[in-house]
Amino acid sequence: MQVLKFGGSSVANATNMNKVVEITLNALSNDKTILVASAIGGATDALIAIGRLAEAGNPAYTDKLAELEARHLQIVGELLPHYFQEDITAEVKERFRELANICQGVSCIRELTPRTLDLIMSFGELLSTRILAAKFTSMGISCKWIDSRTIIRTKQEAQQNVVDLEALNVAAEEAFSNTRTKLHVVPGFIASDSEGRTTTLGRGGSDYTASLLAAAISARRLEIWTDVCGMMTADPRIVPEAKTIENISYRAALELSHFGAKVVYPPTIQPVVSKAIPIMVKNTFDPHGKGTLIEQNPPESASTVKGISSIGHLALLSMEGSGMVGIPGYSSRFFQVLSQQGINIILITQASSVHTMLVAIEEKDSDLAKRAVDEFFAYEISLGKLEPLKVEKGYSIISLVGDDMKFQSGVSGRMFEALGNKGITIRAIAQGSSERNVSAVVRSEDCNDAVSAIHEEFFSEALQKLNVFIAGYGNVGKELINVIAENGEGMNVVGICTTRGELMERSGIALADIPAAFAAMENLPRTHRINDFVERAMALHLPNSIFVDCTSDLAIATLYPTILSAGISVVTCNKIANSLDMNLYRQVRSCAREGKASFYYDTNVGAALPVIRTLNQMISSGDTIERIDALVSGTLNYIFSEYCKPSCGETFAAIVKKAKQMGYSEPDPRTDLGGIDVLRKALILARETGASVEAEDVLREEFLPEECREGDVESFFRALERNEPYFAKLREDAAAKGGKIRYLAVIENNTVSIGLKCITAEHPFFSYEGTDSAVSISTRFYPYPVVIKGAGAGARITAGGVYGNICLCRK
Repeated sequence: MQVLKFGGSSVANATNMNKVVEITLNALSNDKTILVASAIGGATDALIAIGRLAEAGNPAYTDKLAELEARHLQIVGELLPHYFQEDITAEVKERFRELANICQGVSCIRELTPRTLDLIMSFGELLSTRILAAKFTSMGISCKWIDSRTIIRTKQEAQQNVVDLEALNVAAEEAFSNTRTKLHVVPGFIASDSEGRTTTLGRGGSDYTASLLAAAISARRLEIWTDVCGMMTADPRIVPEAKTIENISYRAALELSHFGAKVVYPPTIQPVVSKAIPIMVKNTFDPHGKGTLIEQNPPESASTVKGISSIGHLALLSMEGSGMVGIPGYSSRFFQVLSQQGINIILITQASSVHTMLVAIEEKDSDLAKRAVDEFFAYEISLGKLEPLKVEKGYSIISLVGDDMKFQSGVSGRMFEALGNKGITIRAIAQGSSERNVSAVVRSEDCNDAVSAIHEEFFSEALQKLNVFIAGYGNVGKELINVIAENGEGMNVVGICTTRGELMERSGIALADIPAAFAAMENLPRTHRINDFVERAMALHLPNSIFVDCTSDLAIATLYPTILSAGISVVTCNKIANSLDMNLYRQVRSCAREGKASFYYDTNVGAALPVIRTLNQMISSGDTIERIDALVSGTLNYIFSEYCKPSCGETFAAIVKKAKQMGYSEPDPRTDLGGIDVLRKALILARETGASVEAEDVLREEFLPEECREGDVESFFRALERNEPYFAKLREDAAAKGGKIRYLAVIENNTVSIGLKCITAEHPFFSYEGTDSAVSISTRFYPYPVVIKGAGAGARITAGGVYGNICLCRK
């Protein structure tokens, strides 16, 4: 025989009850079954509220009763065939008349005793199981409803209802043995005392009912059906990537439950644990999905670590004093005071010097605890042997749980390192004597980050999911989305932002929806704040978060330190942060180290060409950079290679205009001809070699005549035409030397210069034409320079380089 228990969400409405029926029918094909059910979702709370309203003499309780009755009648109408509704409808109405009479009595005497409240609450389970039993009967299933109050008897011990196990075993034997009935439906949560008065089993009462019955009949197994897929490696609301724990021992499951996992409540499953009856926890709404099998000896797995749980809203009580040293009895008296006040201790830790002791309790009990302890130890406090009890609120406990962790070295170290890497301060540490859990106390505001960090350390997949936030949806941003769509396995675009608006979805944005979403924002004003986008990204606390800057925005570049300090990696094609001033340059790198985050910017020079990476590898290998020549403006290279061709019959102005028409230059070509972009790239290259240089330190040779720098774009082109003799002479002077004009950056001896250079046949760039970029690096190891050449611009190429840098952020 087997026992199936269904919680309130599983029987909340007719649709859910049909799922329960389907699951039960499948179970019946394997074995006789006892079905234990809770009240319909929310009914118990509603019944308590009805009782309290009646006690207060508030007539609103009658409206609440009517609402609850209507819910039950609606379920009957939707669940059962029309021809089978009459009897159960009449029974539901009769039950509510009985309940109304009880509440009327409570209202008249203005008193709600615990016994009467138990009776009121019992109607929830009585009604839900009667409806379920009627459904099975309507289907021709051999089904019997049994009132659990006739089987489970309680007695009062220490003002609590305690189950009479001997009476239970006898009653269960009579009720379930030697019967041909395949299905018994039993209400959970409720019992009766020796005089037949209704009692309840407290928190987790329906689980307790199922566990008691399973133990009493020595069931093959107990199945607990709820609204989650078993026990998880972490709370999926905190860690969406949390996985189902498929096998776990009783003790590890109890540890997880003690420290916050709500799937099973430890006291309620104790009866089946004592009889080594397996417990299967499954999801009513995903019956074919994974579940958790809790048993005495689960199969061995590669990792002994099973899961992470947490408890919030805790206060820490610190008892300190020199009088505690070497004097026995302080601890027991401290615990005695808390016990007398009904305060539960969740965690204990004590200094080896015995000078201090710290315990964690629920925050709501902290004021009571302080008053009681200070009063109890008033004499010792007055003598200075003890300090008044110190109370610290706003803490949470994070627990890493597993089996035989004492046999797996380094578990605690990895846990604490994961917290340290996220900059999370640990207030206290404790380890269970069973060595099935390691617990750390952290500030409540750090709790979610702590759980995520530990989960990432112990349960991350071989291919970690990267959570990407993108600033900018221009040419590069659009191409990056395309590249991710084509290649981005394990990459989750969580947010994307422009000055007109943003998209953000924790579980990931559907990439196909992005173009239409931003097209709809096209006419919005450019007032969206990137700071707000960054704050929202940081507030999500997602592991492996990466901020990608596809803009050329100064304001965004200045946010890098904040982003990196928060532990979010930055990938950028924006050159500003690396070429502005040295203070920002150093701050960015310092914050990356502080936040243990990555900072990649390979596309700052040469787009996807491996220029910066090659430089860094050379320096890391102990080489010394002696000289760099850089042809890093595709626009300028195109203009001067065309102009210097022997066959060129066009003016300099005509070639510049052609470059503009082909999209090679900015709308105002002076942006390119002024060398600003080359200046920034030269600064970045110089700084990568270790030079501490600012923009004003760069030797910049201006080649445009002054009149070409003034006026609008049309005036600029007219000025170029007028100055054609000047440009022609530059070309002719270079040709006379057997050379060509190119706009180069040169870095040598910590000096940076940019401008027009005459390069001859000996120079590695002499034959380079078109829009390609090239960088020549001469070093101590490579006196004959290493040359890197290729397409150094273009949205698709840059996006590819950015994507490559994102992939490097995988740890």
